[in-house]
Amino acid sequence: MNIINPATGQSFTSLKEDNKASMEAKLALLKKGQQKWREVPIPERLQIIERFGELALTNIEDLAEILTKETGKPITQSRNEINGAMGRITHLQANAIKWLTAESMIEDAATRELITFEALGVIANISAWNFPYNVGFNVFLYALVGGNAVCYKPSEYASLTGMKFMELLHKAGIPEDVFQVVIGKGDVGQILLEMPFDGYFFTGSHQTGVHIAKTVAHKLVPVQLELGGKDPLYVMDDIDDVKQAAINAAEGAFYNNGQSCCAVERIYVHEGIYEDFVQHFVEEVKSYKMGDPMDATTFIGPVTRAAQLNIIEQQVKDATNKGAKLILGGKLAELQGYYLLPTVLTEVNHSMTVMMEESFGPVIGIQKVSSDEEALGL
Repeated sequence: MNIINPATGQSFTSLKEDNKASMEAKLALLKKGQQKWREVPIPERLQIIERFGELALTNIEDLAEILTKETGKPITQSRNEINGAMGRITHLQANAIKWLTAESMIEDAATRELITFEALGVIANISAWNFPYNVGFNVFLYALVGGNAVCYKPSEYASLTGMKFMELLHKAGIPEDVFQVVIGKGDVGQILLEMPFDGYFFTGSHQTGVHIAKTVAHKLVPVQLELGGKDPLYVMDDIDDVKQAAINAAEGAFYNNGQSCCAVERIYVHEGIYEDFVQHFVEEVKSYKMGDPMDATTFIGPVTRAAQLNIIEQQVKDATNKGAKLILGGKLAELQGYYLLPTVLTEVNHSMTVMMEESFGPVIGIQKVSSDEEALGL
């Protein structure tokens, strides 16, 4: 499987994909390893995860460069993600032992009631490329502390980062038969769904999430899905600082090129401040530096997936054909790689796909509303 640098559109390395045989061997290994891992005391599991965090911070420059090369995320944002993800470890340090300690419910009756917490077993973590540290740590760190073994499938767009997770976890003290990575695209993910895991944890698109839920429903094992959406922002007319609101909204829409699970995907602005808001919003977006994601001053890098460029271009075309006003961008940048100019549309409405379907890229529609009630309805 070729690994493409979105900033150049060129492959810079390749990885061997897993197949059914290799995945079955890894599952058998994990099943055996989990039997021993679940007996390791919780404080010892936590100590290993703490060492993993220390190793990640020690190697942050190398890890950030890998993330930037395979996803196009600007290097400063890659560093920010790794640093920010350490909060998951702090969270575990503060809570894991009290969460996982047995609870005595009734001591003084004829029947004694006790709640104990047992690991699920071997879980499949099918992860995302846009924030692999945040969304990966959300699952596999907690699973490991809970006594589970993990089969981690990184997105094909963040496979090198996934391999680094495994390398550093093993170095920190997680046994090789407790954390394994499988490499591949959708067909490899499909094999995972057909295998007998004790839980499935996925971050990604709504369409894929529905497919996973349907495919594994008959197994009656836990399934956790964090899926894409069309997150709205409403800016009311009684805010204190319209300019600052516009600056914050622009960052929410364009951070990581709009490729965030919680990115601002559509904006509604009260008519009383609409003109001021749009002016300040456009000024802010114009100030963003686009270019080489390895440059620490770059804010807008390439879109990670070439196919997404066409989706966004079609949304812009649909909007302008239906009367939207293109204020900024709307076309590919004259750069090598998968670059789209940051795009701002006004005079938009819900007949346009850009306001109704996930964009997951550097484009935003801003719609004027006359009241709080209208905004809430939209």
